[in-house]
Amino acid sequence: MASIIKKPGSKYYHACYRDYKGVQRRKSTKETDRVKAQRLAELMERGAKRKIRTDRVRHAVREVFEEYYPDELPHTTVKEHADRWLAAKKSEVAPSTYLSYWNSAEKFLKHIGDLAEQDICEIRKPTIASFRDHVQKLVSPTTVNLDLKAVKAIFKSAKRDGYISQDPAESVEFVRRSSDRVRRAFTLDELRAVLKVADPEWESLLKFGFYTGQRLGDLKGLTWANIDLESNVLRLRTRKTRRDAIIPICEPLLDHILTLEGSKDDPKAPLHPRSAKTRVSTLSKQFVALLIAVGLRLKHQPAGVGRGGRRQQSEISFHCLRHSAVTFLKHAGVPQAVVEELAGHSSAVVSRAYTHTSESQLLKGLESLPAL
Repeated sequence: MASIIKKPGSKYYHACYRDYKGVQRRKSTKETDRVKAQRLAELMERGAKRKIRTDRVRHAVREVFEEYYPDELPHTTVKEHADRWLAAKKSEVAPSTYLSYWNSAEKFLKHIGDLAEQDICEIRKPTIASFRDHVQKLVSPTTVNLDLKAVKAIFKSAKRDGYISQDPAESVEFVRRSSDRVRRAFTLDELRAVLKVADPEWESLLKFGFYTGQRLGDLKGLTWANIDLESNVLRLRTRKTRRDAIIPICEPLLDHILTLEGSKDDPKAPLHPRSAKTRVSTLSKQFVALLIAVGLRLKHQPAGVGRGGRRQQSEISFHCLRHSAVTFLKHAGVPQAVVEELAGHSSAVVSRAYTHTSESQLLKGLESLPAL
């Protein structure tokens, strides 16, 4: 029978009990109240003698704490905390990033089924690992890791907020990305071929993509307010990283900007009126049509079998203009720090903290890009 004692010099009661091998154990209950300490000692003994399953031990301990410390033991279900985390992220990240997080959370909640309505402390590493392995059968390694990253963030915040003492997702490893499906840079001949079949607006988007290295979602939203012709720079805040970018306008791009039609006197007027009203996903499909027209993409690429079929990733897309800009800059001998500053990669934060890149260096790098 479990009992409690007080050691000399200690204000806490210690539990005295024997385990399933008959070995005597003594452990502090961290309690000064005799009744509470005795309850905890009995639970310790039942667990040590394997007379109660580990999940029941957790439930029993929680019941004790809820009885005596109702305001000190925070608890929440998996779904409640996931919803709370998503609500906080909605004002912190770009809409597209929030949608990605939401999709990942929904996948996870659906996968764990009834566990979603259980206390979040009930989730263990095998459950999260099984989710990762399940998703890996359906989508690319990149998507698997994005889903897992969101799940990890949910549990990390749960630990930070005191809902769990140990993070079960922390030690679940990401999957290794396949090396045979990577994006590549355009060649000059390929770019010139696409420009020949592009209409004026797509021609402009292509040139902005090549000479600034920015993403399609940022380029489609450009207005004349982003163009500073007095200082000869392009100013924008990137949607994905929320980074304020100041990019010098090189001569080929400046020549192109001066040919653009539209109301330069209206700062809110879009540089690309049609694209400004179009979703990025639709623009991406339009760009694929241009690539198909010049033979750089197949007319039909199978998306896999069934609704969950894995999409066949292409090695070339609009995003590859970023690869092209970086590749040509490096081939021209532009320093790595300058290239990182232009591309605005979030992985270069540490490098940028120790490197001060001037606008003149950026402009010199951009001027090295060949004319299209």
